[in-house]
Amino acid sequence: MSAAAVFTLEKRPEGLVLCCDPPSFGHPLHVDFVAGKAGHRRRFGGGRGQLIARACGFKAGVTPSVVDATAGLGRDAFVLASLGAQVLMIERVPEIAALLEEGLARARAHSDVCDIAARMYLQTGDATRHLAQMVEASGVAPQVVHLDPMFPHREKSALVKKEMRLFRELAGSDDDAPRLLEAALEVATHRVVVKRPKGAPPIEGPLPQHTVLEKNSRYDLYVHRSLRAD
Repeated sequence: MSAAAVFTLEKRPEGLVLCCDPPSFGHPLHVDFVAGKAGHRRRFGGGRGQLIARACGFKAGVTPSVVDATAGLGRDAFVLASLGAQVLMIERVPEIAALLEEGLARARAHSDVCDIAARMYLQTGDATRHLAQMVEASGVAPQVVHLDPMFPHREKSALVKKEMRLFRELAGSDDDAPRLLEAALEVATHRVVVKRPKGAPPIEGPLPQHTVLEKNSRYDLYVHRSLRAD
């Protein structure tokens, strides 16, 4: 973290927010599973036809349990839980984990999403080192492990979204992504799913067996065995 960057957690009417210098990092970070982007995606996102759902193996009769080992603001985890999955979120940045915890508490008290939030669990810790232990403690079966590591920093920082700059400032770059992939492959019973920008190389390590593509992004799939209907 640079010496100039000072982050503060503040309680506001809309909930807990993480603040820093707005010109550099934009609006405060806030987790809202009820309204905003999460609410819109829940109603109009496309259900099991969404890229992340297809990559994670959702199909008729198949709703896998998922470990989101790079939870961030919980957006992907919420989509998967809204489709019926049990989802363990793991976040290693304490400030972001605090936002998730407070956002989950509000969601569990709201009638529109309380059933979805009840399928979401949170653990704070470093998945590159303690993934197996955190999964075991959660009780969530790790059929699918989802990873969304940060893409390497671009030379022109103006091209990087302010929100992503904030994450980089807090967590640093994901130089340990190969170790995270290794840990995920050891834990997942069925597949590991890695989100990547469309033109980016795979994470260093074993090559994915399959990819799922859309216009600007893709998922690399590392498959141990097939997900089957109950």
